Amino acid sequence: MSLLSMPPRWLPLALLLLSSGAWAPPPTCSRYEGLGSQDEYGLSQDGDVLLGGLFPLYNQPVLQDVTYTRPPEVINCIRWVVSVLHSRIYRRIPELVLSDCVNSHPSFQARPLRWAMAMVFAVEQINRDPWLLPGVSLGYRILDSCSKHPWALGGGLSLVSGGGHNCSQVVGVPVIIGDASSTQSITLSTTLGPLGVPMVSYQASCACLSNRLQFPNFFRTIPSDFYQSRTMAQLVRRFGWTWVGAVAVNNDYGLLGVQVFSEEVKAAGVCLAFFETFSRETLASDLPRLVRVIRESEARVVIIFAWYTDAGALLAELARCNVTNRVFLASEAWSTSDSLLQDPALASIGRGVLGIAVRAAPIPGLEQYLRGVRPSQYPGSAVLRSLWEETFGCSPSEAGHKLLPPCGGMETLQTVQSTFVDTSQLRITYNVYLAVYAVAHALHNLLACSRESTPYRKPQCGLGQNIEPRQLLHYLDKVHFTTQLGQDFYFEGGDSQVVYDIVNWQASLDGLLQYTTVGHVEGPYLILNDSAIVWPSGRDTVPQSICTEPCHPGTRKATRKGEPICCFDCLPCADGEISNSTGAVHCDRCPPAFWSNAHHNECIARQVDFLSFDDSMGITLMGVSVSGAFVTVAVGAVFLYHRHTPLVRANNSELSFMLLLALALCFLCALLFVGRPSPWSCKAQHLAFGVSFVLCLSCILVKTIVVVMAFRSTRPGAHAVKWFGLVQQRASVLFFTCIQAAICTAWLSLSPPHPHTNTGLQGSKVILECTVGSALGFGCVLGYIGLLAAVCFLLAFLARKLPDNFNEAKFITFSMLIFCAVWVAFVPAYVSSPGRYTVAVEIFAILASASGLLFCIFAPKCYIIVLMPENNTKKFLMGRKSSHQ
Repeated sequence: MSLLSMPPRWLPLALLLLSSGAWAPPPTCSRYEGLGSQDEYGLSQDGDVLLGGLFPLYNQPVLQDVTYTRPPEVINCIRWVVSVLHSRIYRRIPELVLSDCVNSHPSFQARPLRWAMAMVFAVEQINRDPWLLPGVSLGYRILDSCSKHPWALGGGLSLVSGGGHNCSQVVGVPVIIGDASSTQSITLSTTLGPLGVPMVSYQASCACLSNRLQFPNFFRTIPSDFYQSRTMAQLVRRFGWTWVGAVAVNNDYGLLGVQVFSEEVKAAGVCLAFFETFSRETLASDLPRLVRVIRESEARVVIIFAWYTDAGALLAELARCNVTNRVFLASEAWSTSDSLLQDPALASIGRGVLGIAVRAAPIPGLEQYLRGVRPSQYPGSAVLRSLWEETFGCSPSEAGHKLLPPCGGMETLQTVQSTFVDTSQLRITYNVYLAVYAVAHALHNLLACSRESTPYRKPQCGLGQNIEPRQLLHYLDKVHFTTQLGQDFYFEGGDSQVVYDIVNWQASLDGLLQYTTVGHVEGPYLILNDSAIVWPSGRDTVPQSICTEPCHPGTRKATRKGEPICCFDCLPCADGEISNSTGAVHCDRCPPAFWSNAHHNECIARQVDFLSFDDSMGITLMGVSVSGAFVTVAVGAVFLYHRHTPLVRANNSELSFMLLLALALCFLCALLFVGRPSPWSCKAQHLAFGVSFVLCLSCILVKTIVVVMAFRSTRPGAHAVKWFGLVQQRASVLFFTCIQAAICTAWLSLSPPHPHTNTGLQGSKVILECTVGSALGFGCVLGYIGLLAAVCFLLAFLARKLPDNFNEAKFITFSMLIFCAVWVAFVPAYVSSPGRYTVAVEIFAILASASGLLFCIFAPKCYIIVLMPENNTKKFLMGRKSSHQ
């Protein structure tokens, strides 16, 4: 057949093969160069419509040269046929040893052969069905993909082109059931997409294959890895694991699976402790590196996205190197692998594995069909010969392995217990079965000449020889049928419904492992029986896998610079802030009336603080205040009793009594500052303070003026004293006091002092205090007091050396010095004192200044009156003055 005489639909494929050097015109058969004959290791049967199938019936090709020192070669898939009796022979071959602690397994895989036979069983079952595809017989052509893309691509091209070892076979298949691997499926879909050949995979779960623009011809009966990764993320969040390691095979399946997982858990604060990849070609060098990373990491949970043979090699290496106490999250590719569960070397390390598994469903009649399989049914196929050689340790034909004895012909699978005939948990097998029925229903709709509009020309009704792949692709996209289990099946953009089982590896009675279903996933919902899960070392408590212990209540997380968010420090909450949950990201501030307790995990009501009557400081200050008033009264009594003596009369007894009254009021006004502030007490304390001190200073000022004028009146021609008699003295005191009263009235009328709750000074306490209201009003009151004190000091200082034996101006000078010093020191102390100490400082200033006035002015006089009455004479008082004259 020349390119010009070739049908148009095969022209792109021919050009593709020709450009790759893998196709040439007759007399050479069409095949993928270098791969050899794949039909020898497959199954086939003729029919009106042929279904193609690709299954990894063999595994572990020879390790390729990946040193990049010479061009790579496409090599044959080596198919070892090993029985249990002769497995030791092959374990001694150096090329089969991957590392010091991992022995290679036979290349033949019984589990994928069961998948292939499920396809055969479904085809035969459909051919017997009078309602599905009546009058049309299905055939099949099943090839080995050898778990590698060169053989998968060669097999796919051979299927669609009709090429093979039989050059007379020229009919291509309109659909392919397969492949198992995502990488092989991507390669095949990309290659066959322009030809419109549909593919229905039973295990290719890469999320990237859901892209209908890039893979419009791809369908699958297994959920996308997006949902598998999402389920793993749900498990990690459910058990509180935040520090997780990931190991993935270096292909689309592993890399994209971990990528989706990391994106799903990022928002939940879960971090990847490490992410390592490995390849089957470099497994010998990759395994020591993986073991070292897993051993040194603090992560106790490790996700493994890999094919079951690769995962088994990693687990065996970990078991040999005694890396235990790890929880492995298994992807669906190895979570239910019988070969791993039955491996004694994995019995210890595999306990506690938690895996995502494809849903299990029964296929009635399949077990009886599998037990009835014999190599004589497919005399030209080597795959059943491999099954016989592994199961019975003998070769059923002369073409078998020469190291094995010939079989007697009486061997049967009826009583054998093996992976091939085990139908207790059909998962991928059921996916294959479902894929065949989906194709059959699509063919049924296509061949029934339904009235549904289609852009493609329909074949003749009931005839399948002229079916075009694009026609079947259209009907596959619309397929919708009810399975034998009563479930609706349809494709959603090429994907199937999201249904998973959650399995847990547990110890069985024979010392090996078995998996138990502990939950399932339906759509976005995870239903899990936590009590049924057995963790590593037989524990029933969930192990922890965290970088840092969760922060306890009262602390918050603080990320470490340059490290993942899962590694953090726990810092205590600041005063006034709390965190009442474990692992809090930030601390919450307490309401204004509350404060944090000592552990910073609860807000408690703040303690109300003010200078109370039962406080030790308040009692002390009240005692000093009352004592000062009592002393003042006592001095007044002494002066009243000796009012006719020269000393009392010489110092203006009326002003002295008024001054003593003012000092008594100054001492007593301090009592108004003690107790819970109220509107009336805040006004009364400042009014009493301002007026009583002005009254006191007014009396002192007038006394000072009297002393100065009395001295001036002794000079010739001085008549000042007659102009400043008793009336003028009283009027002066009243005038000076009324000015302060007017200032206080204006202050209290416009912006009076009022109670205030201060929450900003002492965190755990609420300070009840009196604010001054108008700072200007309070300043005017203090300023007026300061003005009077300054005038008094100035006049007394000028009159301090007047010639008198008992000069009162000297005592007034000392009293004003003390008064001014107290109130100058009061300002910074008042501003810097917190809470109730502010009130205490103000009371102390009042008591200190009043005591200074009382002591400096009246103590010398009382000393003479009481202790030295002989000096209380006019002669003594005038003695010094007379001497100067």
